[in-house]
Amino acid sequence: QVQLVESGGGLVQAGGSLRLSCAASGRTVSRYTMGWFRQAPGKEREFVAAINWSGGNTYYSDSVKGRFTISRDNAKNTVYLQMNSLKPEDTAVYYCAASAYHVSNTEPDKYDYWGQGTQVTVSS
Repeated sequence: QVQLVESGGGLVQAGGSLRLSCAASGRTVSRYTMGWFRQAPGKEREFVAAINWSGGNTYYSDSVKGRFTISRDNAKNTVYLQMNSLKPEDTAVYYCAASAYHVSNTEPDKYDYWGQGTQVTVSS
């Protein structure tokens, strides 16, 4: 099994920054692509960014590219999402997830494991 636990969410003003963390565990974790998704009230879950453990390849949605940075620390089995220049429309529950597919896959159904989510609220 793969277990994922997100942390780092909170309330921030527009233009501010937050860093989310995803602690991953399980003997097969290194085989997976790690992704961040978000879901706002009344909206479908949407892809944010993804990275793999081996090469560090990354992929971003257009809505966050240039503002968010995904990274990983293999020694700590932790994936991060550095969120800068936050906008009110970034407000959502952010989920960490693991997939057997390439980082360019943005489909939530292709992700097999999910964390519990962490709330990010950006005020105007």
